[in-house]
Amino acid sequence: MNMDFNFLMNDVVKNAREEIKTAGYTELTTPEDVDSAFAQKGTTLVMINSVCGCAGGIARPAAAHSIHYDKRPDHLVTVFAGQDKEATEKARDYFEGYPPSSPSFAILKDGQFLTMVERHEIEGHDPMSVVNKLQTYFEQYCEEI
Repeated sequence: MNMDFNFLMNDVVKNAREEIKTAGYTELTTPEDVDSAFAQKGTTLVMINSVCGCAGGIARPAAAHSIHYDKRPDHLVTVFAGQDKEATEKARDYFEGYPPSSPSFAILKDGQFLTMVERHEIEGHDPMSVVNKLQTYFEQYCEEI
């Protein structure tokens, strides 16, 4: 029974990783990856991925669809909470004033943390309301492409 559960969880994690990578996000799996990505010039959207069924099933489609907009971040990156623990912890060090939350989104500009969309703003909402929230931030912080 336990072996079947582990196999199933590995499949869920693999699918969650693939879904966000297919949407165009770069995985950050080490603290060094995080520091390097967050130091980039321009705007960076960080998707904190999660295996959480309900919220993750809303956040990943929102992450994919939100970037189809006139203004969008220069860089799309993701860390996976509960999987790439050190990278996620390093990313969360940047999000001052916000408790750990996954799934969630953060926006940085020129390495400076700007804002966050927390789990409670994702869970129980439909993907389009999360897309709209993200695009409101893109309008505020990003350049036209």
